[in-house]
Amino acid sequence: MLRGYPVVINQWASWCGPCRFEFPFFQHLARRYRGKVAFLGVDAKDSASDAQRFLAKLPVPYPSYYDPATAIARVFDGGQYWPTTVFFNRTGRLTYVHPGAYATEHALGADIVRFALHG
Repeated sequence: MLRGYPVVINQWASWCGPCRFEFPFFQHLARRYRGKVAFLGVDAKDSASDAQRFLAKLPVPYPSYYDPATAIARVFDGGQYWPTTVFFNRTGRLTYVHPGAYATEHALGADIVRFALHG
């Protein structure tokens, strides 16, 4: 289903202040790059009910998977820092792991172009 698309995965949790800070960046940029880049969320080490409330307040236009034991996150070197964002190019190669929050939407957008679209 995602074959041939660059992919951006954001590991987050409802209890994570930096995650809450950068979430609007993902909301906006996922809409901007719809059809060009696939976005996925991974809610790691969180309560399912807290995560549902969080997503109700800050909905994203892409799926977010519940990962209570960080099993999914460990596949892409996540589970160590909240948030963590990873980038895959259109061939499926992991091109970059960004531990921690993005300070600006511009910085996240630049990494989407550099590591997902042109990675």
